[in-house]
Amino acid sequence: MTALKIAPAQADRHFTMGVTGMTCAACAGRIERVLKRVPGIVAASVNLATETAQVDGDARVTPAAIEAAIAKAGYGTRPLDHSGVPEDEDKLKQEWIAILVGAVLTLPLIAPMVVDLAGGHLMLSAWWQLALATPVQFWLGAPFYRGAWKALRGGTANMDVLVALGTSAAFGLSLYLMAGGGIHLYFESAAVIIVLVRLGKWLEARAKRRTLKALEALESLRPTEAVVRRDGQDVTVPIAALRLGDLLVVKPGARIAADGVVVEGRSSVDQSLLTGESRPVDVEAEDHVIGGAVNGDGLLVVRVTAVGAESMLSRIVRMVAEAQGAKAPIQRLVDRISAVFVPVVLAIAVLTVAGWLIAGHGWEPAILHAVAVLVIACPCALGLATPTAIMVGTGVGAKNGILIRDAVALESAGATTVMAFDKTGTLTVGKPRLIEIVTNLPRDRALAMAAALQQGANHPLAHAVIEAASQVTAPPASDLRTLPGRGVSGRVDGQALLLGNSRLMQEKGIDISALSVAAQALQDKGNSVSYLADAEAKGALAFLGFGDAPKPTVKQALAALRSLGVRTLMLTGDNAAAARHLAAEIGLDDVRADLLPADKVGAVAALKNKGETVAMVGDGINDAPALAAADLGIAMATGTDVAIETAGIALMRGDPLLAPAAIDLARATKRKIVQNLIWAFLFNVLGIPLAAMGGLTPIVAGAAMALSSVTVVTNALSLNRWRFRFSGDMQ
Repeated sequence: MTALKIAPAQADRHFTMGVTGMTCAACAGRIERVLKRVPGIVAASVNLATETAQVDGDARVTPAAIEAAIAKAGYGTRPLDHSGVPEDEDKLKQEWIAILVGAVLTLPLIAPMVVDLAGGHLMLSAWWQLALATPVQFWLGAPFYRGAWKALRGGTANMDVLVALGTSAAFGLSLYLMAGGGIHLYFESAAVIIVLVRLGKWLEARAKRRTLKALEALESLRPTEAVVRRDGQDVTVPIAALRLGDLLVVKPGARIAADGVVVEGRSSVDQSLLTGESRPVDVEAEDHVIGGAVNGDGLLVVRVTAVGAESMLSRIVRMVAEAQGAKAPIQRLVDRISAVFVPVVLAIAVLTVAGWLIAGHGWEPAILHAVAVLVIACPCALGLATPTAIMVGTGVGAKNGILIRDAVALESAGATTVMAFDKTGTLTVGKPRLIEIVTNLPRDRALAMAAALQQGANHPLAHAVIEAASQVTAPPASDLRTLPGRGVSGRVDGQALLLGNSRLMQEKGIDISALSVAAQALQDKGNSVSYLADAEAKGALAFLGFGDAPKPTVKQALAALRSLGVRTLMLTGDNAAAARHLAAEIGLDDVRADLLPADKVGAVAALKNKGETVAMVGDGINDAPALAAADLGIAMATGTDVAIETAGIALMRGDPLLAPAAIDLARATKRKIVQNLIWAFLFNVLGIPLAAMGGLTPIVAGAAMALSSVTVVTNALSLNRWRFRFSGDMQ
């Protein structure tokens, strides 16, 4: 499994970097444009919600070049920690204290307004108003001035420009009126806007932290120490000191420090936070375990097979972090709007002033209504609408054992109309047993020859042969060659042999007629058949029959997909009779059998040419081409790394129910994105004209702008309540 996105063909380097100083979607767009002008960078994506930049480029691109470009755009960079949390707790506390101080200074300014509404009378002197408003304007408002200066220096305009310009106009108008002896001033408008906008940003940052809960939970699984058996002694060492091949001693109740294979002991392992599996998994010698899982009541000795960045936990964390930082295709519309949004708003504000002056209302109302336009138009909600929903959706998926590589995979999952499945290990348990051998040779001799050909192979049928031959001695084999989708060839005791399906026999001109009747009878019962043949004599020596049971939840999974409007299809290299028998048993809509890997790719391409959005689910090396060819590849993480590397979604346990769950989650996330975008667009489309026509005061505009951002993030967070209705034991 890998966390890195597949970059464009000409890019061979990928960077993810934290960005500081962004306040709205216009900021993210500005940084992207600057980065794309750097020589060697072929793709750049900046995410406002996670405050990260993802860059793909060639060998000319370095972290220093990226940092320099971001600095040129007027923003800063920060090291990216594993959790990717944009705001730490200390910063949030400091921000909250500043907001409280600002609120205390602002309350006396709005007290006369409240008293007047209640029918009383209270007047605060102009000098007191100036004294209270000045620290709010230039201390609490300082970040807006700094951000506006950086943006303007970089040749762009952002939210900071709108807030700084709007509040400065209200503050300056008050000074002008004060100098003329006026008593109705607007210091409170500028102060309230600054306090409300800072409060909105604080609530937004606090809510964004909640969107990363799943990532923080995964991070918490990393143990800091491990007990290692070296030279017969059990010693405690830091995790960083672990080496491949070390023997971990895992006591009952302890967390497993690294990925590995059990060499001694028997226990149950709780890996729910990694795979979403609610029940502990029984493990014994030769079983794989994942670092971060909790050992049950048995003592285990585990040989380390992966450490550091290559461990399953590190890969999961990277994948989730990069998925949360990725940009959905639907975001392109937002980016195009954001690129021109702030300049358009500034033009509308100027027109508002001109319109009110032409209508004969004077400078005072003209400036106040323009201030309301500037404040209500801040495009924060627009920039947060898509990424916050993606962050929550991918986090919820990780908690349930569904790892979504990026936002493109999420969008493809939601649009899926056909889901194609591999058979062995995907729809079936994946542990076939050898149930029958029909041979002209002594049974043990035929079994030994087949086992010799399968030494080192990783196919489930190969494991079944080797397991069945555990009591016989397999002779040495040479010239072994894997024939994808067909079988294997090699020499055993100097004899050229083939072991594979009927297609391989046909290709090599092997006569299987003497065995075909018995083989067909076995296939008609839903079993798979492999033939053992003499490659030089062109004669069949035996056939081996294998039985593999469907997974317990496969019928429920297929029914769930039908309820979601997704048709189901099996693409398998197995024989047609066995494939049709399984399809009828579990309720598949369609089946294609006797397929090579290239044939699976062709079947996927044919569906896509008909306008279908195709998801392919598999777990083997043979499935990797089809996973890559499909609109969405879904890999069972119980399978090979090659399949997982190719897929857009990895299912952390071999439960077919996770496939419809992924579709359902993707559609729920898409609904949240659409809801957020509708809210953000309506807010600005309705709010700006209303403010320009005098329907909103600057104070109400500030409150509404803050509320808009918080509403978008809160709506995205409601995805945390997602539950798949067919999920049963996933809860």
